[in-house]
Amino acid sequence: MPDIRRRQFIALLGGAAAAWPLATRAQQAMPVIGYLESRSPDTQADRLRAFRQGLKDTGYVEGENVRIEYRWAENQVDRLPMLAAELVRQRVNVIATTGGELVALAAKAATETIPIVFGVSQDPVPFGLVASHSRPGGNATGVNFLVTELGSKQLGLLHELIPAAARVGLLVDPKFRTTERAMRDVTAAASAMGLQVDVVQASDSREIESVFRTLVDKKADALLVGPDAFLVSRRLQLAILAARHALPAVYNVREYAEAGGLMSYGTNVRDAYRQIGVYVGRILKGAKPEDLPVMQSTKFELVINLSTARALGLEVPATLLARADEVIE
Repeated sequence: MPDIRRRQFIALLGGAAAAWPLATRAQQAMPVIGYLESRSPDTQADRLRAFRQGLKDTGYVEGENVRIEYRWAENQVDRLPMLAAELVRQRVNVIATTGGELVALAAKAATETIPIVFGVSQDPVPFGLVASHSRPGGNATGVNFLVTELGSKQLGLLHELIPAAARVGLLVDPKFRTTERAMRDVTAAASAMGLQVDVVQASDSREIESVFRTLVDKKADALLVGPDAFLVSRRLQLAILAARHALPAVYNVREYAEAGGLMSYGTNVRDAYRQIGVYVGRILKGAKPEDLPVMQSTKFELVINLSTARALGLEVPATLLARADEVIE
């Protein structure tokens, strides 16, 4: 009897022992995504949902079969190298970077082996992130949002909305790497339309307040807000100040119009974040970044806040309303 009981105990223990390592191995085998972002999480809820949807499209659900390690720079770009290094030490399987070129460059500098999927606002080739769009090479690929290239289109929409406007302010962040190009493109487009452009700069909240006083002093008729992650994070302040000073403004992403801004035209950023999620999922399934061509955004959206237009005393042309992807009442 003792021998029988001993054999039964060993058999039982063996079965349990076999199950415990299996569960541990399953937990350890769950892939980990590093998510590096220049802004704060409270401004990114919709975009995160889109990113997770892209993961889901490839079969990954956070908390079920994939884990995400988040690192937020809270608009302090000098923290990005440290945060990227933390993710590398965590030995994540892939790093997703959002919030601009500086984020992607920080990840690229931190690792030459961990795959990186970036979201950037302009051509990643001059930054050295990839060798070419079709054959990225190295360990990085991603999505170009084409944000910087749309300034002339936004100026044209502003001119269509307010044809009498002769003087337009262009708000840029001097710390943003694409500011010079945005200024050149908008200035050239303004010259072709017969408009005068006053370039104003701000890289913190106090400077934004000062900018609006400057524009009022210069008797600007309207405002174009340039592309920049920091300016997007201050969208509520910008919308409030534009309303307070009765200054019609056009922006580059829909979050501005949702916060009370007059009008936005730009990349459908949520779709771009979904595409980032899809690429991350494909890499987790075995694809190599060097074999995934850099995607360029193909979906753009015009959003008009009609209640803001009314508050400014503007009548939006029917032709413009007809082209809008969304009208906020």
